[in-house]
Amino acid sequence: MAPGRSRRPNEFTPPAAEERRGEAVRCPFCPGNEADTPPEIFALRAPGTVRDGPGWTVRVVPNKYPAVGRAGEAEGRPGPLFETRAGVGDHEVVIDGPEHGLEFSDLPLARRRAVLETYRERVRRLESEPDTVYVQLFKNKGREAGATLRHPHTQIVSLPILPKAVREEIDSSARHGRETGECLLCRLGEEERRAGERLVFENSRFSAFVPFAARFPYEVRVLPRAHAARFSLADDSDIASLAEGLGHVLGRIKASLHDPAFDLVLHQGPATGAGQTEFLHWYLEVIPITTRVAGFEWGTGFHINPVLPEAAASRLRI
Repeated sequence: MAPGRSRRPNEFTPPAAEERRGEAVRCPFCPGNEADTPPEIFALRAPGTVRDGPGWTVRVVPNKYPAVGRAGEAEGRPGPLFETRAGVGDHEVVIDGPEHGLEFSDLPLARRRAVLETYRERVRRLESEPDTVYVQLFKNKGREAGATLRHPHTQIVSLPILPKAVREEIDSSARHGRETGECLLCRLGEEERRAGERLVFENSRFSAFVPFAARFPYEVRVLPRAHAARFSLADDSDIASLAEGLGHVLGRIKASLHDPAFDLVLHQGPATGAGQTEFLHWYLEVIPITTRVAGFEWGTGFHINPVLPEAAASRLRI
C-alpha cells in the first residue's frame, strides 16, 4: 500500500482530460526544471556544469511519489490472516536523456550504452544495501503502459522481500537444473537461435526472440548468451552489445507497430542468497501494449494472443 502515489499529477485523471492537458504541462525532467524533482543522486554531466542544473546527459533522482521508502516506516505485523511488512527500500528514476521526445531507440549507440551503464551502476548500488532482497528495474512508455510523464525515463525499486513471480522462476529453473544439469534459458536461447523462426535479433552476446507461447502480441525477450543470474554482473562488453540489441528491438517495435506504448521489465535473481540461483538466468522482457487484459484473462490466467509468435517475429525482423 503506497497512498502517497495517489498524489501523482495525473492519478485518477480521466484520459480525455489528460490528453487535453498535453504538452502544456511543465515537464520536471526537462533541462532547466531540475528544481521540480528531488535532488539528484547521480548524473552524467558535461565538465563545468553544476549539480541539479542543466548540462547532464543521464540523471537519477529519487521518485517524488515512491512505492517504498526509508523514512517513517512502521514495523511489520505478523498475523494468521492479515500480515504486514514495512515497505523499506529505495525508488529511483533514471531520466534517460535531456531531450523530451528522444526515446532510448532514438539515441546514438554511445548514449544508449551510457544509459545502460547507469542502470547497472544504480542496480549494483541498491543491491549493496543490507536490507535489499530484490531490485526491480522497469520502463513504462505511454499512458496505456502506466507512465505518468512522457519524457523517457526508467524506474528502479529495491524491495525487502522476494516477489512471488521471482520465487517461481527460481524454483522452475532449479527444478530443470536438477533434472538436466543445464540452465533452462541457456538451452532455450540455443534452440531459438537454431530454429530462427521466432528470432528478432542476435549478436555475439545477446539474442532477442518472441517466446514460443507468447502471452501478448509482439512480446520480446532479450536474453544474454553468457549465463548469469543478475543484470548487475554484466561487464562492459555485455553492456555495449545490449545497447545495440535493445535499441534494435525497441526501434523495430516503434517503427513496425506505429509507436505503441510498452513495458520493459528486468527479470533477474535476488540480491541475496534467497533460494537456489545457480541455474537462474537474467533477461529483459518487452511487452508492447496492443491488446487489453480483460475478464477471461483475469479469471483464468490464460492469455489470448491474436498474433502467432512466428508472424510477430517476422514483422519485427524486417
